[in-house]
Amino acid sequence: MTQMSGAEMVVNALRDQGVDTVFGYPGGAVLPIYDEVFKQNSIRHILVRHEQGAVHAAEGYARSTGKTGVVLVTSGPGATNAVTGLTDALMDSIPIVCLCGQVPTFLIGSDAFQEADTVGITRACTKHNWLVKETDKLAETLHQAFHIASSGRPGPVLVDIPKDVQFASGDYVGPEKARTSHYAPKVKGDPKAIESLAAMIETAKAPVFYTGGGVINSGEAASRLLRELVDATGFPVTSTLMGLGAYPASGPNWLGMLGMHGLYEANLAMHDCDLMINLGARFDDRITGKIDAFSPDSKKAHVDIDPSSINKVIHVDVPIIGDVGHVLEDLLNIWKSRGRKVDRDALKDWWARIGEWRNTRCLAYTPSESTIKPQHAIERLEELTKHREDRFITTEVGQHQMWAAQYMGFNSPNHWMTSGGLGTMGYGCPASIGVQIAHPDALVINVAGEASWLMNMQEMGTAVQYRLPVKQFILNNERLGMVRQWQELLHGERYSQSWSEALPDFVKLAEAFGAKGIQIAKTSELDDGIREMLEHDGPVIVDCLVEKHENCFPMIPSGQPHNKMLLADAETRGAVSEPAGAVLV
Repeated sequence: MTQMSGAEMVVNALRDQGVDTVFGYPGGAVLPIYDEVFKQNSIRHILVRHEQGAVHAAEGYARSTGKTGVVLVTSGPGATNAVTGLTDALMDSIPIVCLCGQVPTFLIGSDAFQEADTVGITRACTKHNWLVKETDKLAETLHQAFHIASSGRPGPVLVDIPKDVQFASGDYVGPEKARTSHYAPKVKGDPKAIESLAAMIETAKAPVFYTGGGVINSGEAASRLLRELVDATGFPVTSTLMGLGAYPASGPNWLGMLGMHGLYEANLAMHDCDLMINLGARFDDRITGKIDAFSPDSKKAHVDIDPSSINKVIHVDVPIIGDVGHVLEDLLNIWKSRGRKVDRDALKDWWARIGEWRNTRCLAYTPSESTIKPQHAIERLEELTKHREDRFITTEVGQHQMWAAQYMGFNSPNHWMTSGGLGTMGYGCPASIGVQIAHPDALVINVAGEASWLMNMQEMGTAVQYRLPVKQFILNNERLGMVRQWQELLHGERYSQSWSEALPDFVKLAEAFGAKGIQIAKTSELDDGIREMLEHDGPVIVDCLVEKHENCFPMIPSGQPHNKMLLADAETRGAVSEPAGAVLV
């Protein structure tokens, strides 16, 4: 063992864990650690402008690389400012290690300057957290933190480190000597359950694969195995918001995203299927809609590494606890060994029904020469960037987020970063910075709404400081678009506080930060404006002025089942007839 200070232990543990980047903001309670950061060159520190931005940036870094994101913040407000990001990471299963300063141990409980009960505050928004009161225990705790954050269902953890523990000396242990065996999530699924699922695949007449973020979290091998299974069986596949890219959007079996703003064909396939195979999704309420009417006539299988997710919301017939990648590998082997059988005739009829639903053209909208339709803006952004294999898309939260999910195609995992479970406005700008740090030569675009973007706009200072060429593509409707849509459809058009009367000039704001600003006000300017954004070699803010009152369809109203969707009017969609079970607006 080697004697060193607690602050040195932090930097050594990060190095031993293979960390190359830390996102943080200094303060009095973490100055010993920052002093050690100053003394070394192997770990890069990115100075953000707000601790919430630090966690979101670490989320973007983690989601786009598959590595664990690391955050370093001070005590009190530094820790409390990180809470939103930690909760976001917990909901979306993003591995984060948050290192937090704390007042000296002898001052804990005295209401000292910048003291907060950080462990108590973050207990509900982390997988696990620690208050380390002995320097000898610090190194092992740090190694345990990385193990727990990245094992099983990934998520955020927090280590609270008092200032006197950072100054004191103790014995450093490496990761190979740290005790981690007490947390060993089950990764292999029950062979009998997998065999049962293989048998169900053989006889299914209207099956669907329902995939989630767990496929992506399992790694690239899981996505490859999913593609192999989908292609071999010929089954249709859909995905949650967090699972986009696990199966390629250009693939022949892709139905599009499902859920509250999912595609008509994906939602009706989920409703009418006779076999639903859930791979790494958690039956979120934005997917299920009305629970007692959710996929009422189907057999259901659920593969998830988190035992608490099984039967929590929807009771399933075949529960399989395990890592999606391991289970898919075993399922493929078992299914192949049984003769690779499926009901081809029934599948042909099933695809014919899906084809009828696709004829609804649920994403159609009325184009305009005078006003930029937000859907058209996203379509053009997709068309002008889809050839870039190194394209990464982040989003804020709201209508623009759903339009990006609907109109943009993702053919690879880890190229789509968005806030799903928590729906955190202000996520996208700092997340795009984290992605760009991880992929310095890539094209990173944050699709934003002006209201969400303003919540963490200060991180443009970070982008400029580190010369990060992130592109902020703002659909500016001068409204809280999703709030306004709900007020129109569900609250009698009473638009209570859903717009701002004091928006900044985004071009001037960009220039004030030292970035490039572009405004696009006409449909005819759209392509040239996007190209100008792409060709600039530094950070850009695009202010794209779009239709103020456009609604995002399809939409499942709260509490309704999948076959009760609000769609654009039939004339807009060019539909031949009203689709069965739909509610048309």
